Amino acid sequence: MVQLGQGHAARQPPLVARKGLSKADGRFLRGHSHRPRTRRHGDGWHARDDQLPAHDGVRPPWHAAPVRSGARQSLTCSMSRVRVLLIAPSLDILGGQAVQAQHLLSGMRTEPSVSMDFLPINPRLPGPLRNIRYVRTVLKFLVYIVRLTFSAWRYDILHIFSAAYYSYLLGSVPALFIGRLYGKKIILHYHDGQCEDHLRNWRTALPTLRLAHQLVTPTDFVVEVMKRFGLKARRIFNVLDQAHFHYRPRARLRPVFMTNRILEPLYNVDCILRAFVIIQQRYPDATLTIAHDGCSRPHLEALTRELQLRNVEFLGKVPHQRVAELYDEADIYLTTPNTDCMPGSLLECFASGLPLIATDVGGIPYIVTNERNALLVPINDHEALASAAFRLLDDPELVERLTRNGLAECDRYRAETIRAQWVELYHSMARGR
Repeated sequence: MVQLGQGHAARQPPLVARKGLSKADGRFLRGHSHRPRTRRHGDGWHARDDQLPAHDGVRPPWHAAPVRSGARQSLTCSMSRVRVLLIAPSLDILGGQAVQAQHLLSGMRTEPSVSMDFLPINPRLPGPLRNIRYVRTVLKFLVYIVRLTFSAWRYDILHIFSAAYYSYLLGSVPALFIGRLYGKKIILHYHDGQCEDHLRNWRTALPTLRLAHQLVTPTDFVVEVMKRFGLKARRIFNVLDQAHFHYRPRARLRPVFMTNRILEPLYNVDCILRAFVIIQQRYPDATLTIAHDGCSRPHLEALTRELQLRNVEFLGKVPHQRVAELYDEADIYLTTPNTDCMPGSLLECFASGLPLIATDVGGIPYIVTNERNALLVPINDHEALASAAFRLLDDPELVERLTRNGLAECDRYRAETIRAQWVELYHSMARGR
């Protein structure tokens, strides 16, 4: 087990006395070595440096600072960097927040003015404990709280990724209180299309959200919802790693469909299956790939059999690296959530040249425009969904227009642009503005 805050005393450089160095800064310097900590399997430090850790530890702040030309960075340079602790789901939880946290962490490693480390809200337990329901939840929470408590004091800013409901209560609220206890600046980065229901019906939501110094969300949809509840939020878009996806122009489409949302009631995959009944009446050989997992999977598999659908494949949990291949293989993307925030899958479709149909709900119409770069249908309307699919299959000019305009949208979500906004916010908060 890696113990937080323990450096390698035998290898530490001497502490240089310098005017203006506080006692807290001295403790920080004495607690960390300039040399990178060795990753060893079995102690929680086994994730590769070039990706978001899928483990349960915080990298030492000194390790986050790249050493240029083999020389040790000066004390003045190091102390001027803003130290940020990113608190978010790891890639052990496949989902948009974990992917966006990976993009942010990777981007900040090339930013000389920011030192960012990562603390997962879902620490990885030893093998046997991962399979014990309820016990694993309690243990993960306790491990998370202990590591948060013993690491947060080292940083200038806590950047907390957050969803709604119990995820907010168990992951975000402790970080908000501990950040305030240590007198740290706090960014609450809210990713959930259920924001309005959360704020209206959970009495703990509004008082605790006000503990954050800055509320950030990836969509104006949530900004507007929060404004109605007296909260001021700022929008910073999610990142699209366009280079990860292969843009394939589609002339005349095949009836090859896919979706990759979490299999939960919120995302209403039932609607897609019912629409597919109508689609297969016209296109008997049509295929549908469902690339994700979740609590609704047994129900959806049973519904597939009940509707006597053919060529429907449930892939289960799919690593994010493989999603680009699935986009490339498909010709039409379907998503029918009952509400949503800023689904990154829609941006990934833009980058892949994959025409998409989505429900006109939540934050979706804030990033796609009906008839311009996507087709939008009413919520839970499987007949409208099937009709929109037929339009795409019958009209190559419509497909060409939608995909061309979708590709043009990708520039808004470039990593360099988004990273610059975060760097500006970090420095502004560190200066007390």
